[in-house]
Amino acid sequence: MKIGVIVPAAASDADGGRPSWPAIASFARAAEAHGLDSVWMFDHFFHKPSSGPIDGQLETWTVVSALAAATERVEIGTLVLCSSFRHPSMVAKMAATADEVSGGRLILGLGAGWHDAEYDAFGFPKDRRVDRFEEALAIVVPLLRGETVTFDGKHFTARDAVLEPAPSRDIPVLVAAFGPRMLRLTARHADAWNTAWFGEPDQRLRGRLGALDAALAAEGRDPATLERTVGIEVRDPSLGAAEEDGEDRAFGGSVDELAEAIAAYDELGIGHLIVVLQPMTEASLERLALALARR
Repeated sequence: MKIGVIVPAAASDADGGRPSWPAIASFARAAEAHGLDSVWMFDHFFHKPSSGPIDGQLETWTVVSALAAATERVEIGTLVLCSSFRHPSMVAKMAATADEVSGGRLILGLGAGWHDAEYDAFGFPKDRRVDRFEEALAIVVPLLRGETVTFDGKHFTARDAVLEPAPSRDIPVLVAAFGPRMLRLTARHADAWNTAWFGEPDQRLRGRLGALDAALAAEGRDPATLERTVGIEVRDPSLGAAEEDGEDRAFGGSVDELAEAIAAYDELGIGHLIVVLQPMTEASLERLALALARR
């Protein structure tokens, strides 16, 4: 099982305000030095809570491209790009270029989006998000596989679009999904699937794994051909108990208990575990690396 981490890029990810680019690069290089397999970026312009200040972050694709040049070994993923924020043909072109810069280390994570405040602030349409996502997949995936694409949709169009130069490999496409229609789209198009956010493996996770299996069966797809990835939150116990956020639960146990939890995900057949560290510091990376060494 591979292990990756979200890189700090938002104001809430560091004490004293948003991390600088040198701090982000240092965090990613430290993850690489500790033997982790991947680094990931969320795709948000900001998060606007019901009360309090806006939590802004750097633009995702710019940071992903910079990380492609700043690291040497780790895979670099998006968790996940919002399909409404960029035209799908441009997403495919950017992905092919970033993958080239990275030497073949990109994981293109895609999703339908959810945070209405961003759409309103930046003028993006927020209606029919799954419809838009389905059309985006119909353009992005064949372009990345070297096809010439003509597509006439309600939301996106393409006319004899082709990636030149073509991608040097099949760039893996990951879809974050939990609803029935999104799971069917995952089964139809994706190389990997993501669900989040969890602490230890629980019945909610097992339910989502079961729903994915049902979608794969409905699409007639071999379950072994789709990688399962899970996002987890790991909180340093010195921070105290985390506030509950709906069904999401952060893991706050000891290093040994964290090692056991990671092993439990491995036993479930999860192919890639993507960790949000609390706090997002290099000391937290060291703690995660210690847990991995004790598995």
